Amino acid sequence: MDRYAQFAVVSAGMALKDAGLDLDKENRDRIGAYVGAGIGGIETMHSTYERLFEKGPERVSPFFIPMMIANMAAGQVAINYGLHGPVSCIVTACATGANCVGDAYRVMQRGEADVMIAGGTEASISEAASAGFAAMKALCTDHNDDPAHASRPFDKNRSGFVMGEGAGLVVLETLEHAEARGAHIYAELVGYGSNSDGYHITSPAPHGEYQAKCMQLALDDAGLRPEDVDYVNAHGTSTHMNDLCETEAIKTVWGAAAKDVAVSSIKSMTGHLLGAAGSVELIASALAVENDMLPPTINYETPDEGLDLDYVPNKARAKTVRAAISNSFGFGGHNACLVVKKYAK
Repeated sequence: MDRYAQFAVVSAGMALKDAGLDLDKENRDRIGAYVGAGIGGIETMHSTYERLFEKGPERVSPFFIPMMIANMAAGQVAINYGLHGPVSCIVTACATGANCVGDAYRVMQRGEADVMIAGGTEASISEAASAGFAAMKALCTDHNDDPAHASRPFDKNRSGFVMGEGAGLVVLETLEHAEARGAHIYAELVGYGSNSDGYHITSPAPHGEYQAKCMQLALDDAGLRPEDVDYVNAHGTSTHMNDLCETEAIKTVWGAAAKDVAVSSIKSMTGHLLGAAGSVELIASALAVENDMLPPTINYETPDEGLDLDYVPNKARAKTVRAAISNSFGFGGHNACLVVKKYAK
């Protein structure tokens, strides 16, 4: 397995253990997996390319294609845990993890599964990927001698994102299934919105109008008003355009109340996990809801013009969180938003 698939298999195992789900006592035909990657097996591609030109085509591994293709994380999760329900891979760049969770949620709403393992994975810290993102002017260019302070979403001196890697998979269950087995329910997933900017291959639409519409779609799906949401887990990449457009989108949805809602980006601490970002950030949102504790935006030092929301600067904050929305926006104009709320019997 390429590392991106290894991350997914291990993360799935951790999620199942945390959920206390005994697969031997479950109907595996009713358990599926939606697991995606923004890039896939790029390490395998690199190493195979080198081997091809150094040693010839006869030395290319027969496992090259299965290791490289982006659907294999979902396939390996299903194979390793014997899942026979709906299994799929969604690739929407940096919205991948959120779209996988949201579409898995739809699978259960349609009655096609009782349990879904869902999220994103990524292992793309490599010379080629780093060079490619740098050529796009997407990576941080300041603080190279002080990397702990390089990722600074919403700060005036932000200069790009810091690449991270990992996986974040969750166990989604129908409420009936979870309550019947006495599961620990972190939060309820109640809303999902997905749409497209239809604008540019890398840049968000000006003023974040379609990001705003995506948030509103998720809120409408959840049956909530903006004022019912106490926390926005921002996409917050630490790039100039994303942070500005996302701030404008939040202002569009919340209006005059935008300054009252807490907004933070955990990418300030994790870096940008690309295809895994959306699901890792959903996990952070669920924990914020369960524990009434907001994760901070660290390295926030200098306010920028027009970026004047409450970004939970530098320190976590205790606050009652009735509901949270997690935003994920990907290259190609992919937008995905998820809403979670506090579980109450």
